[in-house]
Amino acid sequence: MRIEVKPGNYILAVSGGVDSMVLLDLLSNLPGIEIVVAHFDHGIRPESSKDERFVRRAVTKYGLAYESGSLGLGARASEAAARGARYDFLASVKAKHQADYIITAHHQDDLIETALINLLRGTGRRGLYAISANPKVLRPLLGHSKKQILRYAKQHNIEWAEDPTNSQEDYLRNYLRINIMPKLTASQRGQIISNSDKVAKIDGLIQHGLTDIESMIFSGNELDRSLFAALPTEIGNELLLKRFRSLDVLDIDKRTITRINANIRTGRQSQEYPVKDGLKLKLTDKAALFTR
Repeated sequence: MRIEVKPGNYILAVSGGVDSMVLLDLLSNLPGIEIVVAHFDHGIRPESSKDERFVRRAVTKYGLAYESGSLGLGARASEAAARGARYDFLASVKAKHQADYIITAHHQDDLIETALINLLRGTGRRGLYAISANPKVLRPLLGHSKKQILRYAKQHNIEWAEDPTNSQEDYLRNYLRINIMPKLTASQRGQIISNSDKVAKIDGLIQHGLTDIESMIFSGNELDRSLFAALPTEIGNELLLKRFRSLDVLDIDKRTITRINANIRTGRQSQEYPVKDGLKLKLTDKAALFTR
């Protein structure tokens, strides 16, 4: 099992699970790689501090630099909130160590699961390749399946900490992982990934065109309501989705986008509407402003 990472200084996110522990081992054997291992405890599970201690011991064996962070999000925290907190922490570690990139252990199964989840949520084209969309994060395991990662771990006697919530099927991702992923053939996996790559290329062209329209409709975070109302509804949805992502509002569903689109077109001045994650839409007679 091989990965390709150019020589440089990296922040490696390690949860203690098999994926990140295998990636830690693989990277430690590459020449010219300087690694700072970063572990973040979301504080969602009462026993999660054990994972931090496990990772700390493993890092000591590899002789690598280590950073840890924690936040008591609680058991009811959403996946989006947990991910946002984790990436904020990783970004701060990256800045502290002036690293080139953040590296995560997302693999082929993660890519497929995320595409399926976003397809069910109706989050649009970008959701079909969301994991590979961030140019600031490297994911050298995307070409490898979970089965390959487990095989490597067993062959090299790598220990890992198992998250007990991984077996709870009331989480959509776990349901797909347990009941759907094992039934996909190699051909079907390849087809999903190939289609995801095609969608990414098409979306790149669309985003380029949207940028031109956005420059005419928006001034900062303020939108011209009359110009926006003249656009087809679907184009308006695409512009809003693009803007929300630039404002770090992630995992927003189509229903919310459609609602905000309608609010801009038909809402009365001085009205205020919630978007998501503290973002609000405020209307004047001629403009719409996104603010927190």
